[in-house]
Amino acid sequence: MNFQRGRDHDVPEINLIPLIDVLLVIIIFLMLTTTYSKFSGLEINLPTADASKQAEQPNEVNVAVTASGQVLVNKSPLAATDVKTISEALRRAAGDNKDPVIVINADAKATHQSVVDIMQAAQTAGFPHISFATQSPR
Repeated sequence: MNFQRGRDHDVPEINLIPLIDVLLVIIIFLMLTTTYSKFSGLEINLPTADASKQAEQPNEVNVAVTASGQVLVNKSPLAATDVKTISEALRRAAGDNKDPVIVINADAKATHQSVVDIMQAAQTAGFPHISFATQSPR
């Protein structure tokens, strides 16, 4: 028995306009509540190897790292290579300079950790300007 003989069946349809409205409100909410954080870190100026050698500036502190991991600050070797010792040596080498540039001369076979330790020591000492020395191709 078919009791719904005379009734027409409505075809269900999806109304997209309310769906779009809700999605736009969600996007606006996410855009307004998102916080943009600035990551703090070291400022590193990477030199190009094509430039000619510049004269030494009086506010530079040269730090050399040998392949064996020995650290030299202004050509004087350090007894230890921990961050605290390097940081104290950088402060002594900077003297009265308020904002010296730390120039890192690392051997090609030096460990990455030793260079990172020097960068961390420079940040601990309050010297944000770091530069890496390169040599010109022969």
